[in-house]
Amino acid sequence: MNLTINIGGRLVETARPLVMGIVNVTPDSFYAGSRADMPGLAARVAGMLSDGADIIDLGGYSTRPGAAEVDAAEELRRLEPAVALLRREFPDIIISVDTWRAEVAERCVGLGADIVNDISGGDMDPAMFGAVARMKVPYILMHTRGTPATMQTMTDYDDVAADVLRDLAFKTDRLRQAGVCDIIVDPGFGFAKTVDQNYALLGALGAFRALGCPLLAGVSRKTMIWKELGVTPDEALNGTTAVNMLALVNGADILRVHDVRQAAETVRIFEAYRRNLHPLHSICVTEAGGPATIDKI
Repeated sequence: MNLTINIGGRLVETARPLVMGIVNVTPDSFYAGSRADMPGLAARVAGMLSDGADIIDLGGYSTRPGAAEVDAAEELRRLEPAVALLRREFPDIIISVDTWRAEVAERCVGLGADIVNDISGGDMDPAMFGAVARMKVPYILMHTRGTPATMQTMTDYDDVAADVLRDLAFKTDRLRQAGVCDIIVDPGFGFAKTVDQNYALLGALGAFRALGCPLLAGVSRKTMIWKELGVTPDEALNGTTAVNMLALVNGADILRVHDVRQAAETVRIFEAYRRNLHPLHSICVTEAGGPATIDKI
């Protein structure tokens, strides 16, 4: 399914999966390699664009478990000069701002940000849905529960994939009724989910295509990878690449990543695989009642 995102009148297609590069203008994001200060910001983004980034995602508030709370004034102090600098230095790039605050989103869009990426799915600021509708910008709707401080105590689901899909379906309907036309859905890997729940969600990712929205997978160097492998976030690049490929195979349209070159190469390999699929690639081999039979699905 080829979906499009309207970014300021420019239709961006997802026929080829997109790569979103993470840049955090914070001192405490969980992966130090994502952090950038103002003097080095332009060079960092230029490198990401050269490596194949389609979108740059700017964050000014760490949402890792246990991160310090940051008020709106501090978040804006970090984000406003960063958005202004990138819009001036790279006029044509797509900038996403990672914030759950409507006030911060509006100020950053006014400075040139194109997309609002809300990790709370509208739960932490009830003004967010209305603000996005007024601004007429694409909105990344992510699933979580609670706040970054409490989310890992809220992992009790009847069926994690079904429960997350139900929540996102309800919110996409609310957004559409409010007048938001361009919604990107993010099931929220790592947010209020256990390691096993994250993998169950990954396997069910294709079901989220029923929402009719592009799907974003943000798994880069997260606990589901480094804890499973018994390594640190710094050592989780290989595992991230493996999970990114699984996300693409299961229907992801956008990969949100720290390591742009490796993700862009993963997309290229996936595209080569997809365009060369044999007509018999989906088969079911059974041996019940006699010799094996092969049935095309």
